[in-house]
Amino acid sequence: MESSDIAITIKECPKCKAKWTNGQLYWSTGKVGDEKDLSNLVCGIADDPTCINPIHKVGHIYAEADSWGKRSKFIDKNIEGQNNA
Repeated sequence: MESSDIAITIKECPKCKAKWTNGQLYWSTGKVGDEKDLSNLVCGIADDPTCINPIHKVGHIYAEADSWGKRSKFIDKNIEGQNNA
């Protein structure tokens, strides 16, 4: 039998259940995620001291990442477009 040096590390946030497998973030749904999106959409809202997102900074919004503000503008724009159709 051959032995292997493969190691897998898994860390799970106790608050939102997001998982990091060998450093790659996966949402609690299992989809590959982005730490900045997670910070804007979850960590910043929950503001929980048990958060393990390594890039989350309390009160910081990553402008280039997804956010509730961007999602709200997208929805408003699409509703407006439907009303003008």
